[in-house]
Amino acid sequence: QVQLVESGGRLVTAGDSLRLSCAVSGLFSTHAMAWFRRAPGKAREYVAAIMWSAGNTRYADTVKGRFTISRDRAKNTLYLQMNSLKPEDTAVYYCAAANSAELVYDYWGQGTQVTVSS
Repeated sequence: QVQLVESGGRLVTAGDSLRLSCAVSGLFSTHAMAWFRRAPGKAREYVAAIMWSAGNTRYADTVKGRFTISRDRAKNTLYLQMNSLKPEDTAVYYCAAANSAELVYDYWGQGTQVTVSS
């Protein structure tokens, strides 16, 4: 079955960097992948997305210039490099996969906690 497993979340201090990973298995094809996050008491928020084959990327304004989404196709792994972290980046980060051009993210991981202290 399709499985997405995030890793790399931990407690850091403001200004630090952190890289999240998402291992993907069970998908016959992957059209796009994305990172979302959910802070306590808030709705899920889009962070960044990448086209799996071509590598085109898109970012939310709140993270543009600080975060970088990338993928290793050979390893079936998605990454999110987070630099200059801020306390407001504190959230559970989820990776998601879309296997069609509709860009509907049908597959989700269970999330990894990122906490940024001031």
